[in-house]
Amino acid sequence: MATNLPADSLAHRIADAETHVFKAVFPNTTNHYDTLFGGTALQLMDEVAFIAATRFARKRMVTVSSDKINFTQPIPAGTFIELVGRVEHVGNTSLRISVEIFVEEMYALERHRAIHGSFTFVALDDQRNPIPVLS
Repeated sequence: MATNLPADSLAHRIADAETHVFKAVFPNTTNHYDTLFGGTALQLMDEVAFIAATRFARKRMVTVSSDKINFTQPIPAGTFIELVGRVEHVGNTSLRISVEIFVEEMYALERHRAIHGSFTFVALDDQRNPIPVLS
């Protein structure tokens, strides 16, 4: 991590940027298998990653890539999901954010990770030029 902040300050900033969002999976977000659309999951993941990146940098951030999204378990209708975004890497003008989606049964204590992946964001100035994420 290329930074000019003390390590404890950077660690604190990373911890403070962690983002949790909960959603209910309703039939209007599912496919013909009655599971969450993959595209909907990606949209939610990108949004949570954007929030985490912006909370960390407090600058204008844009998605520049998504990396290896692993769909390991289907997410059925009638469940809750929790999306968790965490700063994974701090570069000069970019951040990599990992996002996990956990599935919870509505009426049971069952919970497991269903999807995970990472997203890279770049900080931009008013003219849309890359700028340092830390300043």
